[in-house]
Amino acid sequence: MTETADMGWQRRDFLAGLALLGLAVGPAAAVVAATKASAASQPAQQALMRDVAQIVIPRTDTAGAGDVGAGSFVLLALEHGLENAHKPVTEPALAGFAGADGRFDHPRWLAQELDRRTGGDFARAAPAARRAAVAGLDRDAFAQVPTAQPWHTIKNLILIGYYTSEVGGSQELQYELVPTRFDPDLPMTPATRAYSSDWTAIDFG
Repeated sequence: MTETADMGWQRRDFLAGLALLGLAVGPAAAVVAATKASAASQPAQQALMRDVAQIVIPRTDTAGAGDVGAGSFVLLALEHGLENAHKPVTEPALAGFAGADGRFDHPRWLAQELDRRTGGDFARAAPAARRAAVAGLDRDAFAQVPTAQPWHTIKNLILIGYYTSEVGGSQELQYELVPTRFDPDLPMTPATRAYSSDWTAIDFG
């Protein structure tokens, strides 16, 4: 009787442990699975955002934003509402890009806007035409009063994604985890790079 009771208790402990493990791991696994499914089901958006990120921060002596995956970061960040991406649309001119829940569809807006600026198909346009389209969008967006301009959100996320990557944070910028001393007056040249560990020196706007 005692042996049977002990076996029953161990079984209950085991099942309870599985339940707790499911509670701990299940939501995280679901989020990962949903994120992968969402990203994999929209290859055109992935390609568009990778190309746009690479135009915003092109490859020089360090990798560009598209190279380090900043485009994928932007799509994930938009899904999760970073930079007020889930804020309901209030501008009448942008109402056509609102989903059923009122959230703005940034990737769809960007694709349509860049297609318009390249005469119909941004993905097939010549590299110079694509760069001109993004530069024109950037110029027009920041010439306006910064209200509900979708490009502001997208560009900010590209910059955040790049400068928090390993390349952006430790190669494009300088990184020094623990400063050795305080120097109030340092010589600066055009080649001087900001420190990624000094957030007061970084402006994502």
